[in-house]
Amino acid sequence: MKKAALFIGCTVPVRGTNYEQSFREVAKVLQIELVDHPGFSCCGFPTHAINRMTALALSARNLALANQASLSSMITLCNACTENMTHTNHLIQHDPVTRDEINRILNQIHLQYHGEVKVKHAMRYLYEEIGLDTIRASVQKPLSNLRIAAYPGCHYTKPSELYEGFDNPENPHTLNELVMATGASIVSYESSCCGGGTLGAKEDTALQMGIQTLKSMKENEADAIVLICPFCDVMFEQNQKKMEKLNGEEFNLPILYYPQLLGLAMNIEREKLGLTVNRIKLDKVLEKIQSGNKE
Repeated sequence: MKKAALFIGCTVPVRGTNYEQSFREVAKVLQIELVDHPGFSCCGFPTHAINRMTALALSARNLALANQASLSSMITLCNACTENMTHTNHLIQHDPVTRDEINRILNQIHLQYHGEVKVKHAMRYLYEEIGLDTIRASVQKPLSNLRIAAYPGCHYTKPSELYEGFDNPENPHTLNELVMATGASIVSYESSCCGGGTLGAKEDTALQMGIQTLKSMKENEADAIVLICPFCDVMFEQNQKKMEKLNGEEFNLPILYYPQLLGLAMNIEREKLGLTVNRIKLDKVLEKIQSGNKE
């Protein structure tokens, strides 16, 4: 049994409850003990552009709490949380001046932190700590009928210098491999940023960025998109109708978080995977899974 702190951040509990719910379910099957720390707060990502040190101190506080609780590993669900927490860890480990400044702030709340906790995105944790062989062995109903467009998002692999050579930042493959471990096949497509980082500043520009990716996925006959970031979900699921209106045609591409896809392959009850929370109907996806298992 592996043990790690689970950091769900701010967006997942509000907009991605199905992501958290499904990850907790697959973690049980894969024998990962997830520890919830009641003191965890925002990772600091939203404040980074306003006050760098506040953002770093917020991240460091969460990491210090995990360390204080003797948790050497932290699993993050959000790409932005992953980037900010990993960036903070990197600075604390390699920049003594910044480390001292952060710890002067933490000292006011009787905490100190020196980089002891390893932060990994949930998918990286599955890939490296659990492994593809174990994931394949957990599959009870291979999803061989499904064609999936796997979309990792920007901060899953970037900035690449923070992630110790994990995956290829320009041509990432680990999420594809995780998807294929369920039996599903991968659809190639032309990708760009989902547009989530631009949404608050210029909505039309953000939507156009998303449209180009959805067009390519649709043209290459994807049955569904698999995501691993709640901000990408805001764009591709929650704003898909707006993109369709702006584009003048429907995409109707269902969205699944990876743990939901894996949970379906594990034959976990659909209610436990939070599928009723998904906004775009999954009927055709579920029908294809059913028909594939009858063959």
